[in-house]
Amino acid sequence: MIERFHTPSLFGQHNDIVAMQTFRHGGVSPEPWSSLNFGSHTGDSAERIATNIGLVCRDLGIEPESLALGDQVHSTDILHITSGGIYPGVDGFITDTPGVYPCILTADCFPVLIFDPVKRAVAAVHAGWKGTAGNIASKAVALLNKTFGSLPANCIAFVGTGISAMAYEVGPEVAAVFKPQYLTSLSNGNHTLDLALANTRQLSDAGLDETRIGRSPFCTVLDNRHFFSYRKEQGVTGRMISLIGLRPSSRAL
Repeated sequence: MIERFHTPSLFGQHNDIVAMQTFRHGGVSPEPWSSLNFGSHTGDSAERIATNIGLVCRDLGIEPESLALGDQVHSTDILHITSGGIYPGVDGFITDTPGVYPCILTADCFPVLIFDPVKRAVAAVHAGWKGTAGNIASKAVALLNKTFGSLPANCIAFVGTGISAMAYEVGPEVAAVFKPQYLTSLSNGNHTLDLALANTRQLSDAGLDETRIGRSPFCTVLDNRHFFSYRKEQGVTGRMISLIGLRPSSRAL
């Protein structure tokens, strides 16, 4: 059986939520999007993307209409939602509504998923270099606290699969907006940038216990046969989807 997604181990012990990030396998899209593509702006057909969404939703036992997707623009805007749908111009969501599943699309950037098992609320944010520089992960934690009363110490989080420091070379203009602890100098004047570490530190600085923050062991570039990579595939590729949400019955638990 083809595995279409993986569930972070920290979330696996909570049967009342759905949390996962897809691989690139098990869909219907042909080359160059092969095969489980969810990106509507990649040149793939809307029909194939809808089929791919249907396949994953069937595996998860949820309805496609329950997914919430943003027209991600590398901002730090995070929206409180109560229903599925398309939400232009945002890069993150929070919700405490069961049966609604915030989604993040990526192909090198990092999805960050957060769950508060006490207040029963979730967040999902899109952290590329711009979002990370703007502290989007810590802003999500603060917004969960402001909106739902979530205490950071009660939350668990997962920094999903993106481009690892080993594969992510950036120029001086990008390096200049990050702390030295996330950078490694190269002989050509550029740097490698560790976005996974930066987002992990943002979460811990926001009050999450480090033992309650998980990180994907994969890299979109080095593990390109399993994940889409915009950089590795020179912009012609698909998008993975990451989502988190409360199952409809969770209010009764």
